[in-house]
Amino acid sequence: MEITTSASNKPFSYIAFFDLDRTISKAISGNALALKAIGKGYMKTSDIATATWYGFVYLIGLGDSAKIMDKMAAWVKGLKEEILMDLCSEVVREIMIPSIHPEVIEEIRMHRANNAATVILSSTLGPVCRGIADHLQMDEIICSHLEAKNGYLTGKPLGKLCYGEEKLRRLNEYCEKNNTKPSESWYYADAFVDLPALELVGHPVCINPERKLARIARKKEWDIRRWYKGKKILSSSF
Repeated sequence: MEITTSASNKPFSYIAFFDLDRTISKAISGNALALKAIGKGYMKTSDIATATWYGFVYLIGLGDSAKIMDKMAAWVKGLKEEILMDLCSEVVREIMIPSIHPEVIEEIRMHRANNAATVILSSTLGPVCRGIADHLQMDEIICSHLEAKNGYLTGKPLGKLCYGEEKLRRLNEYCEKNNTKPSESWYYADAFVDLPALELVGHPVCINPERKLARIARKKEWDIRRWYKGKKILSSSF
């Protein structure tokens, strides 16, 4: 199977993967969603306390990171799927798009000029990734999804969240399915948890990296970018 452009129907030469939170956009979608949910009364006080606790445990490096991420997503249990979709749409429109780094637009243009596919590879929820990918006219999304039954969310992920080693697995799988080598691919990311995927690609790019990732990136002589110019971008010409 080959990735092909919709316009020319020619195979792409390579794949450029982009993380979303704090990479494409300086905002963090999970935080934005939680604040929206709190403001609209969809998130209980107990949910807030639980999410805060697990967030603290994650930050200090205790416990299994993937399991912590699963538990932090449990606040949506019992919520109508359409409500989450509406929340995601608002977050994309009001928070994520206005916080897009202008530099990422230039990177996408550069890769498109080189006949590359541009793909969001993120632990962020599908509706958020889709909104950003559509706005930036990117080719595909690889992300996290939540389970729903009869129109209501169960509070469980649908499959594994696209995080850490799972992100590495999906990147590798996507390259294999599309006859592209990871060694020819790019990945733009900011966090230490993205290290497995960054180590797999031939062109790792660290965007405003966390301190731990920055140390590793300098040691490995990876490309480190400092993007601080996030500003409101309502429309872009590609």
